[in-house]
Amino acid sequence: MSTQLAEFQTWMKTTQVEFEIALADLLPASTTLPTRLHEAMRYAALDGGKRVRPLLVYAAGRLFDAPLHLLTRAAAALEMIHAYSLVHDDMPCMDDDALRRGKPTVHIKYDEPTALLVGDALQAQAFLVLAEGDASAEVKLPMLQLLATAAGSRGMCGGQAIDLASVGLALNVEELEHMHRLKTGALLRASVLMGAMSGKTLSTSEVSALDVYSAAIGLAFQVVDDVLDATADSATLGKTAGKDAADNKPTYVSLLGLDASRALADKLCRDAHQALLPFGEKAQLLRELADLIVQRKA
Repeated sequence: MSTQLAEFQTWMKTTQVEFEIALADLLPASTTLPTRLHEAMRYAALDGGKRVRPLLVYAAGRLFDAPLHLLTRAAAALEMIHAYSLVHDDMPCMDDDALRRGKPTVHIKYDEPTALLVGDALQAQAFLVLAEGDASAEVKLPMLQLLATAAGSRGMCGGQAIDLASVGLALNVEELEHMHRLKTGALLRASVLMGAMSGKTLSTSEVSALDVYSAAIGLAFQVVDDVLDATADSATLGKTAGKDAADNKPTYVSLLGLDASRALADKLCRDAHQALLPFGEKAQLLRELADLIVQRKA
């Protein structure tokens, strides 16, 4: 293992541990009324996942020496939005799944009404966490707007709506890409931009470069997800394997095949690296995260 990779892995593990502590502090305590709802919110958000979005926030923040407290609030808000989306995605009215992050989904562990409220409450908590930070309005308002856009009908929710409407349909690659740029890519883009915005007001060229990077890793993330869904088992994934094929959903694997999908992920990783050239060595963590997204096994 290279020294650079070892340093990245140490940074990643340390950041994940420290973020988990911060996220726990920014969620309502399970002893606060209504206790069952707050317990379920913590069950959904804590002790699981790779924390890719928070890692992107912290890595992008390094580009412009952003203060840690701003990055932590941005990362927590994004992870709460992500967690809420998974809770709702797993419900019977959506993908109807019983396993997430290696444990029962929220509607299985608790019940469907609680799962619905958990998602609603986590979404509200995300904006509260951002709004209550001690940054100036000039810093917070653009981030609130970006998060709302990424999470809403022009972002994640819009992508999920297209996904639900596409079951059993023969989408082409361009249509599939559009769906996933919204469903998965919008929050990943917000993670990168919110991390960078925590350090400074971004120039047009900086936003453009980060957009190219974000688009590449966002699409790569989904391509690899599709490959893993077709090749890994449920124990490795921490969720039900093979579900996309069973549900007759269009995927990159179903359209391109396994080998072409893997080749596409590799190309997208190279595109991400290329986009970061203007930022020099300060972008090394973002480069390593692009590699991690493409090379992950779960």
